Amino acid sequence: MKAFWAFLLLLLYALDLSVASNSPPKVQVYSRAPGMFGTPNTLICHVSGFHPPEITIDLIRNGEQMVGTRQTDLAFEDNWQYHLTRSVPFTPNSGDKFACRVTHMGVTKVFMWESDM
Repeated sequence: MKAFWAFLLLLLYALDLSVASNSPPKVQVYSRAPGMFGTPNTLICHVSGFHPPEITIDLIRNGEQMVGTRQTDLAFEDNWQYHLTRSVPFTPNSGDKFACRVTHMGVTKVFMWESDM
């Protein structure tokens, strides 16, 4: 019986590898409300369409990693690509630069938040 379950797991793993290919993430950085200096808001980084699921998402303020961020649970779509969202409360001030830094498959990219101000 153990051999059957081992075979089944191996088969599912092989099927996963054949169906899903390496896919770079699509990244959207936005705020919950339009950006206004001195007004509390929420910075959101939504990352989707990636495979394999190992990924790191950091929210950055003026080059420093922001504290107090929250992340959704990893979820997958029908095509075995994954999506995650990381967010943090923030209050933008004049001159601040906000970004989302994503590392996937050893490649790191930074995506800037474009305020409405």
